[in-house]
Amino acid sequence: MPSLKEHSELSVRGRTIALAALLLGACVGARAQDQTMQLLQNLSDAPGPPGYEEPVRKLMVERMTPLADCLSYDGLGSVIAVQGSSGPRVMIDAHMDELGAMVRRITPDGFLTMQMLGGWLDEALVDQRWVIWASKGPVKATSGIRDAHLSAADERAKLINTRDLIYLDVGAKNADEVRQMGIQLGNPVVPDSPFTVLNGTQNYMGKGWDDRAGLAVILEVMQRFAHTPHANQLFYAATVQEEIGLRGAHTAAEVVKADVGIALEAGVTHDVVGAKPDEAQEVLGGGPGLFLYNSSQQPNRKFVALARQTAKEKSIPLQEELVVGYGDDAAEIQKSNGGVPTITLVVPTRYTHAHNGIINRADFDRTVELVLALLQHLDAATVKQLRDFSPAQ
Repeated sequence: MPSLKEHSELSVRGRTIALAALLLGACVGARAQDQTMQLLQNLSDAPGPPGYEEPVRKLMVERMTPLADCLSYDGLGSVIAVQGSSGPRVMIDAHMDELGAMVRRITPDGFLTMQMLGGWLDEALVDQRWVIWASKGPVKATSGIRDAHLSAADERAKLINTRDLIYLDVGAKNADEVRQMGIQLGNPVVPDSPFTVLNGTQNYMGKGWDDRAGLAVILEVMQRFAHTPHANQLFYAATVQEEIGLRGAHTAAEVVKADVGIALEAGVTHDVVGAKPDEAQEVLGGGPGLFLYNSSQQPNRKFVALARQTAKEKSIPLQEELVVGYGDDAAEIQKSNGGVPTITLVVPTRYTHAHNGIINRADFDRTVELVLALLQHLDAATVKQLRDFSPAQ
């Protein structure tokens, strides 16, 4: 039996070891959180309007390659990474492109007009900062607004059709100076909206959460399944040109030939000033969302039930959503391969299709956990049941 002195020394040593373990665990947790936040920042800050996804594709390929059994591309530039070689073919989809524009015209006095890419609101375009990705590197620009000192009273009281008036100012005096910056017609244009942690909260502000949040979910899920057994062939598709017609999802789905599909998207919250009660149901911090309807697709009802059950089992709050005026890649996945049971899970987002969107870190983490749990449920018997439409006996 140890003496009182020895017992005291052992107790102190034990407390020291426990404290060290606690601090080590906290450091590991903080490091993992920092890595996830850094991933979200890198994806949000990367430029990638429809048809110009190269910087985002490079990030995805760098991170997918060490986690995948194989990696390929469809003919439009979507990336398809695979984990597993047997079992049901599960397509997990998120799109790489964001709302943006391309240079349309260069005026003689050195201004540029834009061809918008995706569903912008006119009000979101004026008096904003932009980046043009030109041959000599990024060029900063601003979209002007009519000077308040020149606006008559009747002009101030109404919205202007900005699509007829949007010009980019790059500080040039004439067209030659514009071209000397490396700018030419067709150069991509994206919002200049750097990633920001909002004032010490768990809310992250940045551009392109539609659908960089979904891409980050894919990478987090791939990281977990790289070392975890599963019963499926997992096809992770980072698609192109979603914002101008779900084009990459169409071609990627033709390649994958999925048995079931999960589309990952940015949701739409109503916890903002001016929102009407029936426009959306999600709130920031309320957990992942599940689309029951949008303008482009309706999910498989059995798959919806499985998502609800899985969320309940894992104590993950689930926000159910119906949105008019929203389309996503699930619409193309479900129409492929003779018909594919598909659902759309979303990370709730404030201010989509604008320069500065906001997501919540807990919502993101819970979305990852829900996708992981759902994929673990999708064995051959479950997938067969999802695909069975024979009348009940």
